[in-house]
Amino acid sequence: MPSVSRIATAVLAAAVSIRTCLAQDPVPYTDPGSGIEFGTWEQGDMTIGMALPADALTKDATEFIGYLKCATGAGWCGLSYGESGQMTQALLMVAWANGEEVLTSFRYATGYSLPEEYKGQANLTQISSKVTDTGFELIYRCQGCFSWDHDGATGGVQTTSGFLILGRASSKTAPTSPSCPSQITVKQHDLFGQFGAPLETLPKTSYDAWAATATNLVTGNCGAPDPGDPAPGPTPTCHPEMSNQTFDYIIIGGGAGGIPVADRLSEKGYSVLLLEKGPASLGMWGGNMKPLWLEKTDLTRFDVPGLCNQIWVDSAGVACKDTDQMAGCVLGGGTAVNAGLWWKANPKDWDENFPAGWHDADLKAATQKVFQRIPGTTKPSVDGQVYLSQGVNLLSLALKAGGWTGLDVPNNSPGAKNRTFGPTTYMFAGGERAGPMATYLKTAAERDNFQLWMNTPARRALRTGGTITGVELDCTVGKDKYGTVAVTPGTGRVIVSAGTFGSAKFLMRSGIGPQDQLEVVKSSKDGPSMIASDSWINLPVGYNLVDHVNTDTFITHPDVVFYDFYEAWTSPIPSDRSAYLSKRSGILAQSAPNIGPVFWEEVKGADGKTRQFQWTARIEGADQTGSNNTMIMSQYLGRGSTSRGRMTIRQGLDTFVSDPPYLKDENDKLAVIASIDGLRKALSTYPGLKFSFPPANQTVKDYVDGIVVSAAKRRANHWLGTNKMGLDDGRKANGTAVVDLNTKVYGTDNLFVVDGSIFPGQVTANPSAMIVTAAENAAARILALKNGPRTKPVSRKKGAVIITL
Repeated sequence: MPSVSRIATAVLAAAVSIRTCLAQDPVPYTDPGSGIEFGTWEQGDMTIGMALPADALTKDATEFIGYLKCATGAGWCGLSYGESGQMTQALLMVAWANGEEVLTSFRYATGYSLPEEYKGQANLTQISSKVTDTGFELIYRCQGCFSWDHDGATGGVQTTSGFLILGRASSKTAPTSPSCPSQITVKQHDLFGQFGAPLETLPKTSYDAWAATATNLVTGNCGAPDPGDPAPGPTPTCHPEMSNQTFDYIIIGGGAGGIPVADRLSEKGYSVLLLEKGPASLGMWGGNMKPLWLEKTDLTRFDVPGLCNQIWVDSAGVACKDTDQMAGCVLGGGTAVNAGLWWKANPKDWDENFPAGWHDADLKAATQKVFQRIPGTTKPSVDGQVYLSQGVNLLSLALKAGGWTGLDVPNNSPGAKNRTFGPTTYMFAGGERAGPMATYLKTAAERDNFQLWMNTPARRALRTGGTITGVELDCTVGKDKYGTVAVTPGTGRVIVSAGTFGSAKFLMRSGIGPQDQLEVVKSSKDGPSMIASDSWINLPVGYNLVDHVNTDTFITHPDVVFYDFYEAWTSPIPSDRSAYLSKRSGILAQSAPNIGPVFWEEVKGADGKTRQFQWTARIEGADQTGSNNTMIMSQYLGRGSTSRGRMTIRQGLDTFVSDPPYLKDENDKLAVIASIDGLRKALSTYPGLKFSFPPANQTVKDYVDGIVVSAAKRRANHWLGTNKMGLDDGRKANGTAVVDLNTKVYGTDNLFVVDGSIFPGQVTANPSAMIVTAAENAAARILALKNGPRTKPVSRKKGAVIITL
């Protein structure tokens, strides 16, 4: 997904250089009441200030005195003290007014969900506070705030570096349960940003005397929940129809991998259960999440292409809560929430990444099947027009003038990926999001041998040695007793398709993975009932993590026309609303934020490796350039990149990117620099086109070197690889593979993984279509294996059983 919040576009997706471009020298401010001297920064509706101990530049400080002025009315303001100012996997502080008091709460976010109360040691005492009609001011001492330990997730920052990157967020909506800091819930932020904070002037010789005045511990009132506040939800009770069920195939995860496999297996007459941990997304499957203007229609936020970016400002009930990266936990997974880009694989993606048996020639049949069902379109509006194409047109002309070759239909030439460009291709059909849910899932649901259970997470596989007997569900059938569903004894199979993070987590909870990670699971709530350690299967689950390395560049041109897709959520332009609702036409039939053109390049490195780049342009970024005539060109380093990372699990059973897979190889970085440098030169002579980042007075090397290498800064959110496919069995010395060429997990008899996690390396373009293609191929290989369920007559089309908890 190439787009993020309009406020933080550059910062989250890849960020411009924090040190060189976003660093702000602090403005001195002396509080008249206390005499404390701060360095302050104006950030949106917040003023943030800090004073440090006198020796903070030579000895890492463990505390600071903070100043916070929040102009959100009755809302809240928050700060992140993370290494990169990120909002996940870092200590957060939230502050809000409650009557005449200012209350605070330390929080920790493990994913794109409500941050939970921080479980480590941090202490905030107030020096003074003031509540006004427009917000509040707070001066406070924060002890233990520069490092954190939350359920074993640790991190911190160093003041001796002389520089911090701080994150800030705010909302005009008040927290619920505002009188009790431990019980609050907050609406997702309205504004968000990060800034570089030089520390040279912040250490103060009077620090100790000022800190001694911090004596006011304001705890609020937690005597009883506020009326009307929602009670915490218990683990759901399993639906009665779930009991005593047995299936030939159980598939965990209804996304790009699981849906096609479910269709192909049920097509052969086998009994198939598809488990989806989240709710319905599209209206055709009973989804109901939508803005007011879609009420009284059968459409949801997911159906309308122009609303896809809303997830970055309103992800409640959509984003997975158990990973620190954005992932869709709804029916359809990534294909329900992404921008819908739909690319036929560059043949090199199969040939160079995958082992023999999974090369392009082997995938021809699977590819043909996928693109017959989901051909894709470059003109998603039903009327065949492309709307507000000024930016696409000018950049296409500039590329052509710079010597690049245009492709009218890029998917007709999937191997033409060097200095070529073309229109964006989407999985949409009929002006709506389509893809696997409108094709593969639709035909599967016509069969009475297929069942779909939504809002039903799978906890782990039930196994004896290497034989899987069933799956334990995250719903209960009695006190502390979880529901289970079985596979046909002796022949049944389980297929995990829960995504790059979800599938790896499922394996770890099933006692399959590296020793250190299985020990973490053993120390969690799973421990008492986890499979015995002598049955653990030691495989490199979580390693080999890859993502497109994302580096954003910014251009401006007078011809670019901006469209506010975020505003369309609440108040779409009446003519645009009418065109979409009545004819499925207009700008809202196109993905936000007006993506295109997409262009490709190859760069050969000094190590002899050729690295593939995809550039995805889109119209946004005014928050960084000050101009609505801005286009962001996101450079994705994909196939050929040698850098790898790791995903790990916490004691709280959420996953996080503990080792970002970006630019560890100097040749990867040199290729990124060469590609940006070449593009800047190619576009330099086009009239009126100006590079804002990197600016003309900055070298590309300095620009790239200035961007922090972290998941928050460099992700494209195209995560792959944690359950790598290969012939080198990961149980053996130097083995790197988790699954074999049939996608079966090494050391098991009947457990398979089919999703992006099996990809050995990153690919050229957005991977959704390749994952569906891999699922087609995997289904054929699994069906061809011996000792599986008996072939059964194809079921009559009576319709599936669909259960929603």
